[in-house]
Amino acid sequence: MLTCSCCNQAYPETEPRWRCRCGAYLLLQSDRMFTRDALSGRPLTLWRYREALGIERDDSIVSLDEGFTPLVADTLFGQPVLLKLDQLNPTGSFKDRGSTVMISKLKEWGVPEIVEDSSGNAGASVAAYARRAGIAARIFVPASTSAGKTAQIRMYGADLVRVDGSREDTTRAALAAAGQTFYASHNWSPYFVAGLKTLAYEICEQQDWQAPDWVVAPVGGGSLVLGLYLGFADLVRAGIIARMPRIAAVQAAVCAPVCEAWQQRLHEVPEVDRQETAAEGIAIARPVKGESILKALYQSGGVALTVSEEEIWATAHLLAEKGIYVEPTSAAAPAAVRQLVEQGLAGTGSRVVVELTGMGLKATDKFLAHLGG
Repeated sequence: MLTCSCCNQAYPETEPRWRCRCGAYLLLQSDRMFTRDALSGRPLTLWRYREALGIERDDSIVSLDEGFTPLVADTLFGQPVLLKLDQLNPTGSFKDRGSTVMISKLKEWGVPEIVEDSSGNAGASVAAYARRAGIAARIFVPASTSAGKTAQIRMYGADLVRVDGSREDTTRAALAAAGQTFYASHNWSPYFVAGLKTLAYEICEQQDWQAPDWVVAPVGGGSLVLGLYLGFADLVRAGIIARMPRIAAVQAAVCAPVCEAWQQRLHEVPEVDRQETAAEGIAIARPVKGESILKALYQSGGVALTVSEEEIWATAHLLAEKGIYVEPTSAAAPAAVRQLVEQGLAGTGSRVVVELTGMGLKATDKFLAHLGG
């Protein structure tokens, strides 16, 4: 069942829908859940958790064997951490977790064509899975989007539309097109969020079903933080883990609406003036799911943190010294580990998982500009 986040109106999962009639976003509500015993012998992809993902027919599944990415032990700023290498998903970002589930549902619904807006990674991911499903895709991106990301979108055969102006202008252009074509938005789709729950499932399964103390992740539109929270909540409700980890949501200091709202203990996220940042993937002036993001942080005992442009680039270099190449957006979360340590929120005995979201190869132009060559 799809339930409105605002008015609680319920809709069947059998009809194509991306938002409530009242205009609010939808959440997937289901009592279906996998058991640990059922996982034995299943392939090591996120579809091993298929009972929780809202897809009715196996022949609807559109997959590139995404998920079950490495969880690597390392140290950041003196803090032992586990780095979740989600940049190693098929298209180079964690967005594949959401795209595989969302596009599978669209295939199940028989949707022939879609529009989506993105700062790059989600557009590339949706374009890839749409192409695999035989669904025509039109992807709107800001004109400033990294060349590597736009090239990837075009290679998948999607119709790429560059929009002058802000990230919000890009969304408005896509919404205008959505009057005639289904809006397959990673920021709106309840099935995209369902796919991101698998990150929580994997982290716990890879640690012998022990929950970490902290999960540190970047937040822009908010689907990642919300997916983590809902996934851990599923595991607690099923009795698979004993407690909810604390979530640290990280934003670039020059565009930090969630952090500002959290600091003021608000329950909605007001829009802020968006400034340019190397972390383009999380530069969202007002996330659609702001209320749910804040709820996830409050109920998990989490925090919202900001990092400077200097910290983002310094951490990208630090990860590269460890042999890990990620884009600037992905460097934001590990950059915030220093604050967890300095504020006494984490210590050597804390189990801290850091989500690495996107591949550095797709931001080559930003790295070249940063390096001066």
